[in-house]
Amino acid sequence: MNNKALSDAADFTTGLSLNKGLGHLGHCATAVPAWNLLHEEISLPAAVLYEDRLRHNLAWMQHFIAAYGVHLAPHGKTTMAPKLFQMQLDAGAWGITVATAQQALVAQRHGVRRVLMANQLVGKENMAVIARLLRDPTFDYYCLVDSPDLVEQSGAYFAGLGLQLQVMLELGVAGGRAGVRNDEQMEAVLASLSRWKESIALRGVEIYEGILEDEGAIRSFLRRAVSVTQRLGRSGHFQGAPILLSGAGSAWYDVVAEEFAAEDLGKSIEIVLRPGCYLTHDVGAYRRAQARISEANPIARQMASGLLPALHVWAYVHSVPETGKAIVGMGKRDAAFDSGLPVPALWFRPGRIIPEKAPRHWEVTRMMDQHAYLSIGPADDLLPGDMIGFDICHPCLTFDKWRRLLIVDAGYQVVDIVETCF
Repeated sequence: MNNKALSDAADFTTGLSLNKGLGHLGHCATAVPAWNLLHEEISLPAAVLYEDRLRHNLAWMQHFIAAYGVHLAPHGKTTMAPKLFQMQLDAGAWGITVATAQQALVAQRHGVRRVLMANQLVGKENMAVIARLLRDPTFDYYCLVDSPDLVEQSGAYFAGLGLQLQVMLELGVAGGRAGVRNDEQMEAVLASLSRWKESIALRGVEIYEGILEDEGAIRSFLRRAVSVTQRLGRSGHFQGAPILLSGAGSAWYDVVAEEFAAEDLGKSIEIVLRPGCYLTHDVGAYRRAQARISEANPIARQMASGLLPALHVWAYVHSVPETGKAIVGMGKRDAAFDSGLPVPALWFRPGRIIPEKAPRHWEVTRMMDQHAYLSIGPADDLLPGDMIGFDICHPCLTFDKWRRLLIVDAGYQVVDIVETCF
């Protein structure tokens, strides 16, 4: 066994306590440890999920989805945490969305029975991964196509194995991401699919509206998807039932639900929405999107409250080196910084009873690998050893910085540990 393997084995047998954001498990590796965040029994920085807010967000989104009579396949790339996948499925999700063959493998290995890969399946080894999964008769898998070349490659590969790949036609827009741009390109893909019906089954139509920023353009794109789905259904291009129509990232899922559910598509077409960030939410772009949804959408307006931030990164104040500045032990390796810097939310001094809200004028102004610069007031009572819980902007790029996250209850007691599989 090499040195890395020995290290990994030691890590496991001592309760995985070598990972950041954990405490020392000792001989209790098989049980949830009796740690409490406020008792300083956790090594900071740590990524912390709030159990009550997770449950709230799960119920909120499932209620919203049900009101439109559509399905939810949350995007698993946000968390890549099988335990959270299961929570979403237990709450009523139709399946889990992924972006890569590796992510599909993770989902299948952890018991997910239906996966929509909102991406093209490209390359021999990626196809080999999916081919192995397709030999499981209980596993239902879909991916996207948008070119005759990819259809030919996929058709030949899966024909050689005696397997059939289920695909969805991806529609795109000029200047956007993948997807056929016009009817000419679409007809070329359909012609290629007609030659490979034994090894490729066209099951539906997919779009990603998040590459557009104008609501009018988004609605036009969605209506195009509905029209194409209906037209291809009438012309007999789909194999199998039901026909799937899928869209919706985390910013415009309300508009997608409205447009896709506006017409009675009949029982032959099922609608699948794919937001992923709703589970933990954030205080950046998705909070702004949710504010728009809460104001504009009639279903959201009727619901008691919107989505709640359920993920904090907790860190210690390391230094207060000069007036108006504190240095916190949290950096780019701990929290996303691509769409906004972390926002101080809670402040706790060990020995006190409960955290209090962080002053609104506190602001992270800069992040380095392991440190954050925190702007504070000249008279603020902040000391090294104080703990700050930070809201984050963009959960996807925060989750992928952690191998394990802690779920805590209302008393900050650890009730579970969530492992990620990035």
